[in-house]
Amino acid sequence: MLVKTYSASVFGIDSEIVTCETNCSSGVKILIVGMPDISIKESRDRIQSAITQIGLKFPRRQIIINLSPADLKKEGAHFDLPLAIGILAASETILRDKIEDYLMVGELSLDGTIQPVKGVLPIAIKAKEKGFKGIIVPRANSDEAAMVDSLEVLACDNLKQVVGFFNGSYQPDIIKIDPDTLFYDERSNYDIDFDEVKGQENIKRAFEIAAAGFHNIILIGPPGSGKTMMAKRLPTILPPLSLEESLETTKIHSVAGKTTGKGLITRRPFRAPHHTISSAALIGGGVSPAPGEFSLAHNGVLYLDELPEFSQKVLEVMRQPLEDRKICIARARQTVTYPAGLMLVASMNPCPCGYFNHPTKSCQCLTKDVKRYMNKISGPLLDRIDIQIETSPLGFETISETKKSESSQSIRERVIKARKIQEERFRNETGIYANSQMTPKLLSRFASPDKESLQWLRQAMVAFSLSARAYDRILKVSRTIADLEGSENIKSIHIKEAINYRILDKENRIE
Repeated sequence: MLVKTYSASVFGIDSEIVTCETNCSSGVKILIVGMPDISIKESRDRIQSAITQIGLKFPRRQIIINLSPADLKKEGAHFDLPLAIGILAASETILRDKIEDYLMVGELSLDGTIQPVKGVLPIAIKAKEKGFKGIIVPRANSDEAAMVDSLEVLACDNLKQVVGFFNGSYQPDIIKIDPDTLFYDERSNYDIDFDEVKGQENIKRAFEIAAAGFHNIILIGPPGSGKTMMAKRLPTILPPLSLEESLETTKIHSVAGKTTGKGLITRRPFRAPHHTISSAALIGGGVSPAPGEFSLAHNGVLYLDELPEFSQKVLEVMRQPLEDRKICIARARQTVTYPAGLMLVASMNPCPCGYFNHPTKSCQCLTKDVKRYMNKISGPLLDRIDIQIETSPLGFETISETKKSESSQSIRERVIKARKIQEERFRNETGIYANSQMTPKLLSRFASPDKESLQWLRQAMVAFSLSARAYDRILKVSRTIADLEGSENIKSIHIKEAINYRILDKENRIE
């Protein structure tokens, strides 16, 4: 008897429906065709054990399973459940009436328990698009799948419950979640706050501008000057995730297996990989492509501490994703694209020992060592970082101050106000929602400097040999500074402040 069950394969952050055709005939072997990977071929033993452990008899017949479309490579143990149900239905152990109404995913343990799997959210979205009545998922993945409205999500703990459902003797829990309730309760609650940061008002100002325009930023300063402390608090002043952003972020984390049991991601991601990370782990890839730290930080912050300590290959591979806000990974049989619309925050010491130009401690580095250290960060990479600012060590009076600084909430209110101005400005532009994403055409329209500002820009370009990209970055930052002040036009004071955020392009600031 021929039976069709349905599952899906994940490609990038999307999925494709896979039809599992199962036929039982005379014979004693099991054959799986349709480009299955090793984990699917090994499912035969898991399925046989699981069926036996729940008290059913595994059919001693020839079983041929075709995964369609046949030219699409299928990967993952999440095919265990639909294959097991297909075998039982083809051998007439369970009823077939409702099987084609539901898409199924789940890895089977030898005792029949259904284990959680990756990529449930994009699979659930595809199930709704293709008109399935519902989806059967492991209980640990049920909250994630329930983010898709108008789709019946059945949470099951083991194979016996799924068999009972199709035979009419058991009704699994139907999971329903209101995303708005989950969303607005948690998205802005943080255990850390900018009011814990003492002094460094100029750095806080730079972070506010960066958050308002979604600009990349790098901090240069000695150890202990608060670089990491402030970077970790950046998400607390960013605008809360919208529901659309949250779903997109959750899809990426779901594919990477980072959302099991968590459901919707309600806070902007903050990723801080160690400097020993490989380029594949940072950008994504592998034999079976998977999202890297760049994509996991989508709609959030990627923090790279001790930037010069990262390998040259890792640093240079970041250049294109920072510009394109997406990552394309090509393999022989497939090409996948992952979003990478992140805010890069980096920090570094001014020299190997960390005390170059320190007011109280002497630097032990040779001039050539300092130059070699700074040259680890290439010009093209620095051009893609909008704000470059120097941090200074704190004195005793500042450190011992008991009065709290301005809170993250008050800073975030100004940031949100500036973002709303940008949302209105770019409401007719596809994929652009912040000043940092402006194209040359939009720059000429919304960030055109007046004569006095243009004179300052000309002076900076000549004095510091700035690139065309640096010129554009200055205009983008100026536009954000003007938005924070509620100014419709960019003024020379905005341009001068933006120029002073190019500390690595020059030796002295323009006053």
